[in-house]
Amino acid sequence: MSQPDRSIESLNHNQAVLERYAAGAQAVEAALCCAVEDYDARYLEIIPQEIIDKDYGCGDPSKHVGPGEVVLDLGSGAGKVCYILAQKVGPEGRVIGVDFNDAMLDLAEGHKPAIVSAMGYDNVSFVKGRIQDLALDLRRVEQYLEEHPVSDTESLLAFESFCDRQRAEAPMIADDSIDVIVSNCVLNLVRPAEKKQLFREMFRVLRRGGRVVISDIVCDEPPTQRIIEDPDLWSGCISGAFVEDEFLQMFADAGFYGIEILSRQEEPWQTVDGIEFRSMTVRAYKGKEGPCLERNQAVVYRGPFKQVHDDDGHVYYRGQRMAVCDKTFRILTDPAGPYADQFVGIEPRNDIPVEDARPFDCRHAAIRDPRDTKGADYHADVAAAGPVCGPEGCC
Repeated sequence: MSQPDRSIESLNHNQAVLERYAAGAQAVEAALCCAVEDYDARYLEIIPQEIIDKDYGCGDPSKHVGPGEVVLDLGSGAGKVCYILAQKVGPEGRVIGVDFNDAMLDLAEGHKPAIVSAMGYDNVSFVKGRIQDLALDLRRVEQYLEEHPVSDTESLLAFESFCDRQRAEAPMIADDSIDVIVSNCVLNLVRPAEKKQLFREMFRVLRRGGRVVISDIVCDEPPTQRIIEDPDLWSGCISGAFVEDEFLQMFADAGFYGIEILSRQEEPWQTVDGIEFRSMTVRAYKGKEGPCLERNQAVVYRGPFKQVHDDDGHVYYRGQRMAVCDKTFRILTDPAGPYADQFVGIEPRNDIPVEDARPFDCRHAAIRDPRDTKGADYHADVAAAGPVCGPEGCC
């Protein structure tokens, strides 16, 4: 029995998604995704009703973005989230929307002059590309093909060489250039064979310390073969849904840390073949890559659990001074990071410059001796600077 032609399968999948969302740009299609009702009304006032009506999503990742940030919206569609973000990041920030559907891009860009005029500044742009290949600008590709049609093997190889050069020399979205990546019910539309590449691309373009906030459709069991083979369910955000735990694992496999479920729809949006499909919003951070250096730092896990494990196998015991490398110390004590208020950071009394720090072995959990941070020859006697008791008397 012959195997299915994967190129034809890919073409059919992409065509189904393109046609469904092109139709959704022309006329409102209420069933395309689960509606979101909790957008901040302040940011909708200057957005035309046509954009609001033709926005298809399952969450609101924009609420997790702040002033001055550079934000990339994957699968920006009609542009509603981009225009909300443009107001939130302000004139010092920047918003880039990426989509590969011409009808949606035309809709988003057609209303831009009026929205920019109402804001009083222009900090938003839209590019044409595939979210699993953020280095390749499809508008440049289209221009190349107009001038160099592919008609034989030689011209095909030349085209592939052009695409490779564009990715390397003039990427649409550069490495380490984005503060926050958001997406609203789009990752599930990418073919399973390309999903790992999609997560690698998100990691590539995000700067160190940046984060992703992704709203998407997840399911409690793997989709059945009938669901997978249904083109309407593919374009309707069902067939490509992530199994919940596998969705979180894909972030970890790509190198993200601090992976957290921000919201999870209680009642399923749809149930097909007994499988529940619902919206979930996840946040994850980039920045744990790099060497582990010993600078005599410690962290104390506050609780409430007796102990916790991180994604790299480190164990933190409640109330114990745990030895950590400089990189882990900074991640766990970052007030803007995912672990804020969970750990107490203890810096050494005598600072060890980074250039003098020796390698730290992160393979084993170790309790930090207080003398490591205070110094072995520390024998001070220091009286309290003031009263330690409350107004009701001493303890």
